[in-house]
Amino acid sequence: MKRDSYHHGDLKAVILAHAADLVAERGADGVSLRELARAAGVSHAAPAHHFADRRGLFTALAAQGWHMLAVALAGARPEFTHAALAYVRFAVEHPGHYEVMFDRSLVHPDDAELVAAQAAAGAELAAGVATLDDPRAKGDPEAAGLAAWSLVHGFAMLWLNEAIDTDADAVATMQRMAQMLFTK
Repeated sequence: MKRDSYHHGDLKAVILAHAADLVAERGADGVSLRELARAAGVSHAAPAHHFADRRGLFTALAAQGWHMLAVALAGARPEFTHAALAYVRFAVEHPGHYEVMFDRSLVHPDDAELVAAQAAAGAELAAGVATLDDPRAKGDPEAAGLAAWSLVHGFAMLWLNEAIDTDADAVATMQRMAQMLFTK
């Protein structure tokens, strides 16, 4: 973000976008509100109007990420494989959000906006799982949802942490796995 990128616009959005970029680049420990304010060209106190502290910043970033994930999953219907692909695509395209979304030590876990965004994403993932034809999945949708989430989340984490070969396309790899496991 260039220093002159903020001109009486939406400071909260500017700070969140830059925070997501920095988390993706350096990890959450490498992000400070003071640095974000400097990059936006505002006083070091200006972000406090939106975020009381780093936890507040990361809570807002996580809530934004969960909301974005819910939107991505909602647009991925009608089959589970589409939801699986949308999940992995989101993780790969938004690694800064994704990292913060799953580190409860960084956020206020009881924040109403965060809880609502998590619930919305969870409902969308459950809607994707509900499309499975497997009678076992229909008989135990809770376990099916946990299995599906474990698959996509585990794969995304392995990919983002480069614990597996990342030379291939993440979404194409997930598509192969989802089709192998979830289509007849």
